[in-house]
Amino acid sequence: MKHEWRKHEKSLYLPKATPDLVEVPAQRFFMINGQGNPNGEEFAERVKVLYSMAYAVRMMPKGGVTPPGYVEYTVYPLEGIWSLTEKGRKLQELNKEEFLYTIMIRQPEFVTKEVAQMALEKVMKKNPHPFLEQVYFQTSEESLNIQMLHIGPYDEEPKSFAKMDEFAQKNNLLRIEKEHREIYLSDARKAVPEKLKTVLRYRVQPK
Repeated sequence: MKHEWRKHEKSLYLPKATPDLVEVPAQRFFMINGQGNPNGEEFAERVKVLYSMAYAVRMMPKGGVTPPGYVEYTVYPLEGIWSLTEKGRKLQELNKEEFLYTIMIRQPEFVTKEVAQMALEKVMKKNPHPFLEQVYFQTSEESLNIQMLHIGPYDEEPKSFAKMDEFAQKNNLLRIEKEHREIYLSDARKAVPEKLKTVLRYRVQPK
């Protein structure tokens, strides 16, 4: 049976539009780091490279290679971990050029370092790109998070984060890092800003 994250992992990818707690299991990702405005061309190229890697794995059986444990699946959505440079944190107003980010696409459990390397070699041969050398494969740690679904423009996310902070305070939870994670359920190139759906998430622990 085809694994579809929208159906089989609703607690991780389809939360309510109100804050809640979620245990996020260890997950495997193709990742790439960057700095600067996400509306720029460089960010778009990094996203493009990640998707080329993700689809290289997804289409392996059609190319005659079926990794052990392979199952049919829907490619996972783009995710990003966001923070600011030291300079950006000192500014009174947000400067998007000071964003630090790691964007990523989750991979199924059958994807190992060996499978990831095979995908990289395939993409380098078929669709070479200078950013491919910056892509890495990594497993995240299991973690406790507050999350919620944000509906609307990215620039209005602070309103949702304020609700998440209030939830943390009421439930005696401590945010343990400045970074936060975003999971993009909508295609920003096609959806109107008012209808964008983004999962917001940050790690916490009991006080």
